[in-house]
Amino acid sequence: MTWPVQVGVFSLGDLPLKRGGVLPDAKLVWRAHGTLSPARDNVVLYPTSYGAQHPDLEWLIGPEGVLDPTRWFIVIPNMFGNGLSSSPSNTAPWPALVTAHDNIAAQRRLLAEVFGVERLHAVYGWSMGAQQAYHWAATYPDAVPRAVINCGSARTATHNRVFLAGMMAVLEAAPEYDGTALFAAQPRAALRAFGRLYAGWALSQDFYRAGLHLSALKAPDLETFYRTDWEDRFGRRAAADLLAQLRTWDAGDIADGGDLDAALRRIAARVLLMPSETDLYFRVADNAAELPHLRHGRLAPIPSIWGHRAGNPVANPEDAAFIRREVRALLAA
Repeated sequence: MTWPVQVGVFSLGDLPLKRGGVLPDAKLVWRAHGTLSPARDNVVLYPTSYGAQHPDLEWLIGPEGVLDPTRWFIVIPNMFGNGLSSSPSNTAPWPALVTAHDNIAAQRRLLAEVFGVERLHAVYGWSMGAQQAYHWAATYPDAVPRAVINCGSARTATHNRVFLAGMMAVLEAAPEYDGTALFAAQPRAALRAFGRLYAGWALSQDFYRAGLHLSALKAPDLETFYRTDWEDRFGRRAAADLLAQLRTWDAGDIADGGDLDAALRRIAARVLLMPSETDLYFRVADNAAELPHLRHGRLAPIPSIWGHRAGNPVANPEDAAFIRREVRALLAA
């Protein structure tokens, strides 16, 4: 890398939670790319997504990438439950629910207390990171002039929650599950089923019809694809962490159960809504329904058959180029 990179651990103490309870001795692990400007006005916050840690998402950072670290100071706070920041795998006792609201409150403290930053240039997020970006724009409207919502929504839709309920049930049915939050051991059989079910949701029917699971992702056959792209991916994470983050995702709601339209109207940011045309759980229709209530919103669906993964196109240059164009235009506005 030819730009400055920092990493740190921010201690928050015992963190009171939005839905009750406390996250004991809470910690955020973070990584930052680039140089903070003297005016502290070039910060792009980049929250992590489901099951991801900061190294998984740094591929898009670079002078020719989506986020340019020679121009922006890009801060990646690892979401609670991802195995680096406070998670069931490293924190006990684990509370019943840690929400996106709790994550962004901790992130705001990180920015203020470590970097002296009160206002962002932008917040960029994909998937659960997009949910956090939406929460930032709604909760701290004076601090967020731009928000990129890449394959995410303001409130987890009912059809999305149906998917999540199935994935939670797979983990909770494991004999190793303790009935509350933890597992006596990694539930290998459950995680194998978890990965295979996830494969049917994260990519579109057209993706499989085109054989991209073999050609683009370089698997010799379907069984290898299941194993290398999905079973191994989730097998690297503690099941308790995966379950905790599913619960966070399920509870995603910028209005916290209140008036969603009013919460959207309070957003002052220029919002780029960038769903994938073929996403099976963060649907274009969800963002289209949000758009009329945003003061400054723009809907730009990614024209892709890669489903949800169009928003994180590590192996997909065409979608990466689309995202780069859209995001760079917003950041320059």
